[in-house]
Amino acid sequence: MPNSADTALPRPVAAASSGNRGGFARRFDAWAAARHPAGGSTRLTHRNVYILPTRVGWFFALLLLVLLVLSINYQLNLGYLLTFLLAGSAMMAMHVTHNNLRGLTLTAKPPEGLVHQSQSARLSLTLQGGMRERWGLALRPDGTMTSPPATPIPSPKKKKRNKPRVTPLPWLSRKRRAAPSFLAPLGGRVGVPTMGAITYTDCARNSDTPLTLIWTPAQRGLLPWPLLTIESDYPLGVWTAWSRWRPQGDLLVLPAVEHPAPPLPPARPSPGNGPALARGGSETEGVRPYRSGDSARHVLWKKFARSDELVSRDTAQPQAQAELWLDFSALPAALDTETRLSRLCAWVLAADHAGLPYGLQLGTQQVAPATGAAHRMQCLRLLALHPGPLRAGRA
Repeated sequence: MPNSADTALPRPVAAASSGNRGGFARRFDAWAAARHPAGGSTRLTHRNVYILPTRVGWFFALLLLVLLVLSINYQLNLGYLLTFLLAGSAMMAMHVTHNNLRGLTLTAKPPEGLVHQSQSARLSLTLQGGMRERWGLALRPDGTMTSPPATPIPSPKKKKRNKPRVTPLPWLSRKRRAAPSFLAPLGGRVGVPTMGAITYTDCARNSDTPLTLIWTPAQRGLLPWPLLTIESDYPLGVWTAWSRWRPQGDLLVLPAVEHPAPPLPPARPSPGNGPALARGGSETEGVRPYRSGDSARHVLWKKFARSDELVSRDTAQPQAQAELWLDFSALPAALDTETRLSRLCAWVLAADHAGLPYGLQLGTQQVAPATGAAHRMQCLRLLALHPGPLRAGRA
């Protein structure tokens, strides 16, 4: 049975996506959300910045333990010196990594333009570094893959032997192949700020850094901002500091636009509402100059006696006018609800682009024919919230 206008409610996917995560991660997010409430802007402090060793950091700690055991076993004074020098460098790197995020201010801005389901949306942020320069910041919306895309395997037909690529500080390739800008003096590759949906940036001292995140909504409706993660493993990559924050406010996600969409439906007549006039009625609409063949009963003789101007009454009756209606129920029954909404969304944008007056009929809700940006937004909002406000479950 095909879906009707009041069925086929899309299921929220935000809660489902978070359900795939471990129970510990969900409990940690709930605990962190209480310490880091939603808002239009936030300032990262010691209460909401967390730090742990990376995989390389744990390996580095194991290496220090082996060096210490060897130094004790063989009574190597230089071994002691090297071990404690490396351990001290790692402890200093922990403070540098944590301070790289602490004191950073993030401000969220509403997205510009229309946001459609399953299409990439651009979320705008502004970073304020304060009195300190920030290096190697990585930001991503919730659900973004943190691993780099797979490197294509070379074809076996090629006999040319590729030399292994030696990158400085190779442990920093745990999350990205393109090194951030703070590795430029060491020969790292610079100029690739975004890989996938993860965005890398630096933040100068006492300046505002605009940033754009790519986010793909999985459903339409009134959705909360995605949970944002900001992290950094500057300077050595043995520690990673991160914070999670959800900006306050909702994003209106419109249905996906059908492409290619069929032509607009033909206009249908609407009796009694048009300005077109058909002569021969009895309703007086005004006066007009006398025309040969007019009835003597319609001539205004008193006006003729005063001004010697022969005029007649202008009688008219309303005539049907063709109006463009975009009707949900008029679409083929074989189409499901989401496909119908996608087609109506495409038709609304097409009619608005052509400057045609159009109306929308969606179940029991109706929008009278009109034009303009406000009318377009009213129709699109009605399509986005059909058959009711859809609010995804917050993770």
